[in-house]
Amino acid sequence: MRIAEHVSPCFIPVMLRAIFLLLACQLAGEAIHRITSLPLPGAVIGMVLLVGWLALVPRERPTLTVVTGWLTAHLSIMFVPAAVGLIEEGPVLSRYGVGLVTATVASTLLTLIVTALVFRWAFARFVPEGEA
Repeated sequence: MRIAEHVSPCFIPVMLRAIFLLLACQLAGEAIHRITSLPLPGAVIGMVLLVGWLALVPRERPTLTVVTGWLTAHLSIMFVPAAVGLIEEGPVLSRYGVGLVTATVASTLLTLIVTALVFRWAFARFVPEGEA
């Protein structure tokens, strides 16, 4: 399928500008992270830059909303490289797969338990009795 079948030709330049904005914020965030060694991932810094840009230039919001909606609708395309990587690593997965699955499940459960305990502690400590 060609893009022209799904997207009108006048939308393509607008789409490219919006994608450029997303990538520019991502790149700037990564650069700031590497230059300053801030304890935040570059993607988070880029997201803050994007929010700041959208606050300063509100005319970008509708375009970015349309483009991100289109990208989200076609998100499955982004998983193709990961699936190919899994297929390519078949021998490694057959050797260490059980350990990887066990570690993933255990760490997920541990994260859920710790999050729930911290939430309960913070709720009991910081929420007054009458507001609960």
